[in-house]
Amino acid sequence: MLSLFKDSPEYEARKARPFSPTKVTISEVHAVVPKHLFQKSFFTACLYIARDVLSAVALYKLGWQIEPLAASLVQDYGAPSYVGTIAKWGGWSVYWVCQSVVLAGWWCMAHEAGHGNVSNKKWLNNLTGFLLHTFVLAPYFAWRSTHHSHHKATVSIERDENYVPRTRSDFKLPSESVARAVDYHELFEETPIYTVARMLLMQLLGWQIYLCLDTMGSPRHPKGTNHFTPSSSLFKPHERNGIIASNIGLTVMCCILYMWTQTVGLPAFLKLYFVPYILLNHWIVMLTYLHHSDPTIPMYRNRQWSYLRGALSTVDRPLLGWAGRVYFHNVSHDHIAHHLFSNIAWYNQPYVTEELKKLLGVEYNSDSTNTFRALYRTFTQCCFVEDEGDIVFYKNQHGKAVRELAPDALDRPTVVAKKVD
Repeated sequence: MLSLFKDSPEYEARKARPFSPTKVTISEVHAVVPKHLFQKSFFTACLYIARDVLSAVALYKLGWQIEPLAASLVQDYGAPSYVGTIAKWGGWSVYWVCQSVVLAGWWCMAHEAGHGNVSNKKWLNNLTGFLLHTFVLAPYFAWRSTHHSHHKATVSIERDENYVPRTRSDFKLPSESVARAVDYHELFEETPIYTVARMLLMQLLGWQIYLCLDTMGSPRHPKGTNHFTPSSSLFKPHERNGIIASNIGLTVMCCILYMWTQTVGLPAFLKLYFVPYILLNHWIVMLTYLHHSDPTIPMYRNRQWSYLRGALSTVDRPLLGWAGRVYFHNVSHDHIAHHLFSNIAWYNQPYVTEELKKLLGVEYNSDSTNTFRALYRTFTQCCFVEDEGDIVFYKNQHGKAVRELAPDALDRPTVVAKKVD
């Protein structure tokens, strides 16, 4: 039980080890992955999709039985009324968690489709991703665009699109040489209740806030940037028709939900769809946030960034154990493999991970820390990064980084082909 509140041995070992960028080359990485793992099967993908859809339908059908069964305990079996109340809300709680995990699986499958892993045919990938994402009110083409940008510039402070760290100057902190402990504490010290409240806001509404306001996106975009305006700086001109299609899909889905609500009533809508939808966003925010935001994981500026270094700057986590592997389609268990080979389907990623572990050794980043503990740790310790430095780590509420650079860390600068605006 106490292990739920402790950092894992992998995390502690990584924290204690001074960091230097890998000496492994991209050609060595490609050489260890068997070619047959790149093959895709639409039939196999359909089996996974069918399982996810049937799971959601089965849970939906069972959801309709929760209140009749709870009432039957009281009316037909003579149980006290409080037993019926406990059974009813206990049943709904189980439904909400289970359905949110299954629908998060729909989101993750659409993510795979966005990478072209459902089929070798582009239109089948887009149709699958569009339908699955639209059902859970996610703008497929808009998100796919910014997600691809994230893959092309992972943990690049200048060019990444997701969870870009804010700097000392963004918070108007004094320079490191003159800053006092009180300067950090005034800004970052919070009561535990306030911290939990902010975490809940991020977990339950962070996805929608990101889509609407580009919060935690790249600061190079102007104020008002969002995922729904076709002319947004997030998108290239040739992507604008897709953005419009996403918006139309979301509008149609909202109309369907409105008409369904008119039929079944607002309470049924809230219990059967809306609460699982909000909790599904919690799972998506949790897994995406923890992929690259960690006190021990480096971030790069242009002189030191490369595709390989960015891809390796993530953490594999056993989020929800077997349920996360099954319904989240390995997205957290095998995220390093996914960043290196996003064109390999999810069902082959565990084999890629095993090969990468052998090649990378201690440079393979994993963390078996309880995921909720890891979320709290990242939320409270990943506060800001310095304005200077080509390789930086998050600093905590005391203005300290928990990991150091090795003496040779900056000896191998990279060449970035594309100039940052």
